[in-house]
Amino acid sequence: MTIGTLTALVLLAAGLLFLAALGLGVWKWMAMVGAPDGRAHPYVDIAHRSALLYSFATAMIAIFVELSDWPTAVDATAATVLILMFVITIANYINHGIRRDTDNQMHNPPPSSRWVLVALIVGEIGGFCVLLTGFAAAQFR
Repeated sequence: MTIGTLTALVLLAAGLLFLAALGLGVWKWMAMVGAPDGRAHPYVDIAHRSALLYSFATAMIAIFVELSDWPTAVDATAATVLILMFVITIANYINHGIRRDTDNQMHNPPPSSRWVLVALIVGEIGGFCVLLTGFAAAQFR
């Protein structure tokens, strides 16, 4: 069985996110070993867990891409937006973990964070709605 090129690319992204999660797990473990209380910084932990979850979410996105009835360009745009939002979110968590500047990024956030959160909400929910409706259109004709 062959899969579409776009599906293969999304699965590659899922694999890369999973590989990143494994690497972040090593960072988390090293931080736990070196900490007096045996805990990594909260954002090291969050980066690791979110990368794991986003890798599996990306694999699920690949299924919706493969079974969607929309043109490839529509599916590619939706999947790219979703994956980009996942990567930006993980990178933000890594940044906080490296800087150790907060244990809750929602306390005293910069004013621009509201627009970033709106973009994440619209990008993630909107992107997935496009793929879900494409799937539904193909499966329930």
